[in-house]
Amino acid sequence: MTRRILTATLAALVVLTATVALLAQASGASVVQTQATQAETTPAKALALLKEGNARFVAGKNTTRDYAAQVHATAGGQYPFAAIVSCMDSRVPVEIVCDRGLGDVFSLREAGNVVDVDTLGGLEYAAKVVGVKLILVMGHTHCGAVKGVVDDVHLGNLTELLKRIQPAMSQPVPAAKSKDEAYVQKVAEANVRLQMKVIQEKSPVIKELVQAGKVGIAGAMYDVETGKVTFYAD
Repeated sequence: MTRRILTATLAALVVLTATVALLAQASGASVVQTQATQAETTPAKALALLKEGNARFVAGKNTTRDYAAQVHATAGGQYPFAAIVSCMDSRVPVEIVCDRGLGDVFSLREAGNVVDVDTLGGLEYAAKVVGVKLILVMGHTHCGAVKGVVDDVHLGNLTELLKRIQPAMSQPVPAAKSKDEAYVQKVAEANVRLQMKVIQEKSPVIKELVQAGKVGIAGAMYDVETGKVTFYAD
């Protein structure tokens, strides 16, 4: 009799544990950023949230979300905690690789993650008006735009875009050009830092927020082979 009672109790505990887990998951499926959570977020916390999200993505443990519920929850306003400047590469959707939901981040995408006047305007809106706590510039491995710069590509309006990456090539171009993957990687990383510098040099609005500690600026590189993002602050 005692064994039966023990077995039944254990079975009940298993069911209860599973139910609690499902309820917890369901309750978090529609959670979105609010004015309160945005206000509580610091630049360091914003960066940590992106790091934690990428760790889940790499581990295959992305958060289960009810996007339909999030649509309704964010209809009245948006309170994202970060603005991410990334490349238009189809393999690098920042919301997915950093495991974020609707209303969490602004995503500004351009070939080579370059920063031009339009991007700066968007970042100023994100930081000064909406109140994001972090601006992240994310490059990636095997970047086609970077390879175009290394190979001195000239093609319509792309030519002007690639000029914004050229200052990142501080070393002579190797004979192998874009086939030299190590060189392409160095230029891609240098370009992230270049664009971070451009943001602060070309936008007094953002520079003031950064100096006041209200907004942080960080860089990152996404590995298209592993899904891992490497972050750095300068």
